[in-house]
Amino acid sequence: MDQKSRMLSLRDVASQINSGGDLITVLQHLIFAACRHADWALGSIMAIDAAHGYAHVIVRHDPTLIQRDLPDRWELATSPSLIALQRNEPVYLRDARESTEFPGYRKEAFERDYRTVLVMPMNCADAEGRPMVLSVIARTVTEVTEDDLAFLGTIIHLGAIAVEKQHRLATEKRASERLDRALTAHTSLLEHVLSDGSVSSLAAMVGRLLPNPLIVVDFTVNQIIAGRSPLMADFDDAAWQAVAPTVFARTLIKAARDAVERGTLDTATILLNDGTRRLRASARIEALTVDRQLVGALVIFPGAVAEGELDQLMLDSAKFALSVQMMRSFLRFRFETRTQSELFFEVVERRWRDAGDVTQRATRLGLDFSAPQQMIVIDFPEKAKAFGGGSVDVEHTLSRILRQASLEASLVAIDGGVVCLVPYEAGRKQDERITKLMRRMAEELGRYFDEAPVIVAGNRCAGLEGYPAAWERCNRMIRIGRSFGLTGALSTQDFGPLPMLVSAADVGDVRSFVRESIGAIAEHDRENGTPYLETLSAYLEEGCRGQACADRLGLHVTTLRYRLSRIQELFGIDVETSERRFSVELALRLYGVIENHAVSER
Repeated sequence: MDQKSRMLSLRDVASQINSGGDLITVLQHLIFAACRHADWALGSIMAIDAAHGYAHVIVRHDPTLIQRDLPDRWELATSPSLIALQRNEPVYLRDARESTEFPGYRKEAFERDYRTVLVMPMNCADAEGRPMVLSVIARTVTEVTEDDLAFLGTIIHLGAIAVEKQHRLATEKRASERLDRALTAHTSLLEHVLSDGSVSSLAAMVGRLLPNPLIVVDFTVNQIIAGRSPLMADFDDAAWQAVAPTVFARTLIKAARDAVERGTLDTATILLNDGTRRLRASARIEALTVDRQLVGALVIFPGAVAEGELDQLMLDSAKFALSVQMMRSFLRFRFETRTQSELFFEVVERRWRDAGDVTQRATRLGLDFSAPQQMIVIDFPEKAKAFGGGSVDVEHTLSRILRQASLEASLVAIDGGVVCLVPYEAGRKQDERITKLMRRMAEELGRYFDEAPVIVAGNRCAGLEGYPAAWERCNRMIRIGRSFGLTGALSTQDFGPLPMLVSAADVGDVRSFVRESIGAIAEHDRENGTPYLETLSAYLEEGCRGQACADRLGLHVTTLRYRLSRIQELFGIDVETSERRFSVELALRLYGVIENHAVSER
């Protein structure tokens, strides 16, 4: 074939290869063109799977093919294909029937009646990413010149260009399909939210759209919604969806809250215990928020490989839809309780003017300020307040406890807590009943929050005028309890009189009294390391008995007397009179309370 004919042939080859179709069609056109224009009788294109040791036939050209089974897979050990790829150069078998290096070709050469074989690398890959080689066969012994190799190499190069074009088109098509799916999913999720669907049904949609096993944690109602199982060796999907919201609920909620609190997207390890075995699962936990209000979390377990920005777009759409749906539930709950809360604070803050109007509004909202009631105030743990502790589930828990106690009570949601208004009955039986009820609440909510709240009870409220004082008393007890690190059901007996006195009195006046009485001694001890305040306190606690005080401090009585004389000399403190002794002892005790309070706040 002269040069002009070959150039015309290459033009025909290019047109034929690029005539359209999928990758297999392009490869079929390529092997047909190679055989036709380079004068070869037979040919095939193979993909090389080096990892498993085989060459797989993708397409063949054999115009005289008799209907018989031909091998579609060759062991690389008996094929020149791997050598062609490794050397990146043609492998020429002048006469396959005489070849001892490749017995597979020698056997087939007799069976299919051919002689010369030429195998050339294609420098491109199939749809699975496997490199390919082109093999052409002549029925007679054929000499191959450099010009023949160059011509066939040009045909193969044109084919490689077409193959790469098909890969790009396939990639673009997949990207377009993923984009369409992402947009369709985004639209479906928003339509679900706008149609006021449930969080559970929305979570099921998200589980179908995203490739990873998921758990949706709804902090507004402390609900766990599980999708596909991330631990298929231990739980199938049905078993996982049954055990995750029950046996593993507390562990999963705590893990979600801890991860969100840390503010990291690093993979977290979750330890699960179903009573018979301990399991370990890794997951990425992302917060679900609306306008910086935390409403839930999405627990994403390892699964299918993410496909880049579109998968992230799908995930962002899912997070947004879930956040909005949860916020709607949260706002619905808040709206139902807000009017009660507003009226309650009007009463306890003395902002009402017309008692009749308050009574009518309270009746419509299910409250009754006319009958004697007792106020129980529940102050949630600080961590729970940050996660919207006043959820629907908390109200359900408290309502269940009250029903079990046979009490018809009203629940009023407040910021960071709940107020229970229970009927008041005079007598010791009422006190015991309320104490038992508070302890039960502390126990249940302690398990719920993984940390006990502070629960206190107020005095009897016989009318609107009684609520402000009861509210202030409860808040005072909560402040004292928090300052001393106390939690659970508390009463005044848990504090003693002095903390209540400090809390009730004007703090500035109390501090001034302490400072004027013993402030100079405390300052002198801090600056000079002297033990005068300790000595004075021990002396008063021992009833001003010198020997008993000396023994307690491990001093000689003469040393004690010297210290007392120095205290009188330096600070003018004389405890010999009962009135002066009481004043100094009170100042010492108040000083201890104030210092303890300061330490707890630090």
